Amino acid sequence: MSGQSRFADLEPLLPRVSKPLQYVGGELNSQVKDWNCGGSETVRWALMYPDAYEVGLPNQGVMILYEVLNEQPHALAERTYAVWPDLEQLMRSNGVPLLTVDGHRAVKEFDVFGLSFPTELNYTNMLSALDLAGIPLRAAERGEDDPIVLIGGHASFNPEPIADFVDAVVVGDGEEAVLAISEIIREWKAEGLQGSDCGRHEVLRRLACTGAVYVPAFYDVAYTEAGMLEAVTPKPGIEGVPWQVSKHTVMDLDAWPYPKQPLVPLAESVHERMSVEIFRGCTRGCRFCQAGMITRPVRERSITGIGEMVERGLQATGYEEVGLLSLSSADHSEIADITKGLADRYEGTQTGLSLPSTRVDAFNIDLANELSRNGRKSGLTFAPEGGSERLRKVINKQVSEQDLVDTVAAAFGAGWRNVKLYFMCGLPTETDEDVLGIADLAKRVIATGREVSGRKDIRCTVSIGGFVPKPHTPFQWAGQLSAADTDRRLTLLRDEIRSDRRYGSSIGFRYHDGEPGIVEGLLSRGDRRVGDVIEAVWRDGGRFDGWSEHFSYERWMRCAQEVFTAMNTEHGWDIDVDWYTTRERDELETLPWDHIDSGLDKAWLWEDWQASLDEDEQPDCRWDPCFDCGVCPQMDLDIEIGPTGKKLLPLTVLGSGREAMLEKS
Repeated sequence: MSGQSRFADLEPLLPRVSKPLQYVGGELNSQVKDWNCGGSETVRWALMYPDAYEVGLPNQGVMILYEVLNEQPHALAERTYAVWPDLEQLMRSNGVPLLTVDGHRAVKEFDVFGLSFPTELNYTNMLSALDLAGIPLRAAERGEDDPIVLIGGHASFNPEPIADFVDAVVVGDGEEAVLAISEIIREWKAEGLQGSDCGRHEVLRRLACTGAVYVPAFYDVAYTEAGMLEAVTPKPGIEGVPWQVSKHTVMDLDAWPYPKQPLVPLAESVHERMSVEIFRGCTRGCRFCQAGMITRPVRERSITGIGEMVERGLQATGYEEVGLLSLSSADHSEIADITKGLADRYEGTQTGLSLPSTRVDAFNIDLANELSRNGRKSGLTFAPEGGSERLRKVINKQVSEQDLVDTVAAAFGAGWRNVKLYFMCGLPTETDEDVLGIADLAKRVIATGREVSGRKDIRCTVSIGGFVPKPHTPFQWAGQLSAADTDRRLTLLRDEIRSDRRYGSSIGFRYHDGEPGIVEGLLSRGDRRVGDVIEAVWRDGGRFDGWSEHFSYERWMRCAQEVFTAMNTEHGWDIDVDWYTTRERDELETLPWDHIDSGLDKAWLWEDWQASLDEDEQPDCRWDPCFDCGVCPQMDLDIEIGPTGKKLLPLTVLGSGREAMLEKS
């Protein structure tokens, strides 16, 4: 019978694997709804974050959709996460399929299998999940009884590398989208079309005709004789399929105060805190930043809405830390009032506040002091990104070296001892001198800290990530630095830091080598032909490619060479990994994601790419006139920012009274 728990099959396997608690479920605020809660029209979602439980459970996107769907009388949602290889092997040998962690129901029995991709390196985990669930890998091979495999998340802004494995793609914000999709499926069920000969095709057609759901099977892909992508166009004979698929944008965040009941993990997770998204979108215009580009326009949550979410979430979870989330949290127009109001409210309690994302030029000591009022003075993290003034102009960071020095001077003078600086290696036009500038900047930070604090125990950690050009950014045409050149520059920087006797011991150095970045670049800007590489890697044992202990560059390069060699032989092409990664594109080239409308005008992106090469900076359109990126007029949207004039109510300081109240309850 469908919807039955399979925990009795799973439980005997758990003592034989590491971290068994992550598969048990039953977390605080989790839900298991009746399988037929909406009768014959119940729409059942299995939501997956395709990474380990400890990474996936804190994810706000999945948590929000889980709660939004479960509030609907005709819908239910359960969660699943990537299964570690030890349990995967046992499940396969014992005939146990992929299950949800809530009701331990078989994923294959749900109507929709929805996966959220924050990074492309999780693609092999998706194939593992499909196969373990008993769902055919390729969409074309699925039958009427298989779930609709639907993806979302930032990686969905170029879904082509996994287009053959998915049935549908949601681009942009998911809150309203999943409800609209659920209603279409509910109506389709009510008409008795589920399980019919044309049922699957019909529901996908209805989804595609909304103009906001991409169904890859309804599009043809054409290549030139030389192997260049020529076009992605709707197939003839399928009425209503759009030429471009538009992103979803939720404008009124206060109308979506989710999660109201945040999940609290049973096992250890990467973030042990309750989080509230204080605004969505960014108009700073950093040219490397896909998240900032694709989430435009800026939409702020009101100060009162934030206060209500914080209080409700703390009562529902018992957490002692609240993270105020966004791409650059200190850019909220009322951030000073928000932090002061929350610090006032929770003074004398164990509740701490944090801003996980803070720009150098938006940070100030008053803000930091409010965040640390309860005695928690953690390290500060800033992201100059580039090692020289010139390179920061190229990437439009709009942060000078003096900005950084002044900020850290104020922080060290106010009692901080640790600063973490994040940079990227391999940015367009970057030279060895730009990278070595990172060492000079770190040394100046240490010298400044020692001077203003009068202490020697000042620390600066330099963290380096490899630059990967992303779709829908001005750098989508850029060539990527090779893995060998990335590693060579990182070695130069490491040696420069270590060779300095005065400062070297006070500077920590963390970095990712260049190899994972090349694979991410292949998957980020690839077309449908890359799907064969992903499948080959998975069949060769590829799993958890975002984890260094599981990632194999040799496997990816070997499988890619085999796949591309066969394609080149058959079609007369000359494509390889370098063709997808280190090659610079020209203005007229058709890009694999051109049929996905993020709202950004492609001509504007090209102009900004040229401006970057001229080291010409672009201001933030929140405070300067519109510079025609295209989002607001094309999407009929507008920037939504304060100040609202409201205050954080109630103003009562909770202190020990709140703790006593909680103890009684």
